[in-house]
Amino acid sequence: MPNSQLTQWAAKLQSIAQAGLCYSESSFDQERYQQIRDIAAEMMAAQTEMPLEKVKDIFCGESGYQTPKLDTRAAIFQGDRVLLVKELDGRWSLPGGWVDADISVGESAVKEVFEEAGLKASIDLVVAIQDRDRHNLPTYPWKVCKVLVLCTALGGEFTPNTETSESGYFALDELPPLSEHRNTAEQIALCFQAKQAEHWKTVIE
Repeated sequence: MPNSQLTQWAAKLQSIAQAGLCYSESSFDQERYQQIRDIAAEMMAAQTEMPLEKVKDIFCGESGYQTPKLDTRAAIFQGDRVLLVKELDGRWSLPGGWVDADISVGESAVKEVFEEAGLKASIDLVVAIQDRDRHNLPTYPWKVCKVLVLCTALGGEFTPNTETSESGYFALDELPPLSEHRNTAEQIALCFQAKQAEHWKTVIE
């Protein structure tokens, strides 16, 4: 597993370099910021054992001021059990994924529920907005904000698809093996707390 502190430092250097490339008007500064970006990519490749060119594609492929990526996870309950889907790696998670660039966070959460669980859904509330680095491993080369939302199922049924092979409802003390880079037992427990609360205050990190 890569050294998470070094990975975070490399990501920070990449972020500084990307901002410099965006805003600097000096050709000399542009050259220096590009050098910093290249060094950050080499550091990340060394830490993750990924090929350097692949790191550059995903780590240095954007322009403009760098902001976190968004990931949604939707909690749908049936009594005292929560809906989980079985990912292709054989582990389970709340339905969710990356937020698409052309739709809102809420629309993306609803879309992921339909694609991964076969259910139409509506959003009831935002459970939490989390810094992924504080909760999930492994550390990613980029910053991620996780948005956990509580949803209500409006109908539909699961069918196997290109992302998930099963779905089911599970009690908190009976969770199956989790895909922990997507969600942890603690994150799912937070959704249980929000479901059971009379008045929930969104947790924002």
